[in-house]
Amino acid sequence: MYLARFSYDLLPVNRDRALQFIQREMEAAQREGLNARLLIPLTRGEGGAALQFEVELASLDDLERLRHRAGPGEDTGEWMRAFSEILLRPPAVEILRVQEAGRENGTPT
Repeated sequence: MYLARFSYDLLPVNRDRALQFIQREMEAAQREGLNARLLIPLTRGEGGAALQFEVELASLDDLERLRHRAGPGEDTGEWMRAFSEILLRPPAVEILRVQEAGRENGTPT
């Protein structure tokens, strides 16, 4: 299993609008049968993200499908451009492989 984490840096005045955009991402992930969650940091170091979106992926192909689907009748590119207008910098993206209990070096036991 993989975990994709998107970190967004934005001004506090844009937080509510950003939450709406991230909610759309979560709904798109859930329509694809993926487990997704919004992370709101309680503490933030200098340069730290204001909001994060995390989604569990069975394969890396799931990420491509997710990033290109917004929902029925919606233009993904249009709302992603609108979201990018309120970001201070492009989102940081981390792709992590989840290490399951009982496995060594990522191989099944």
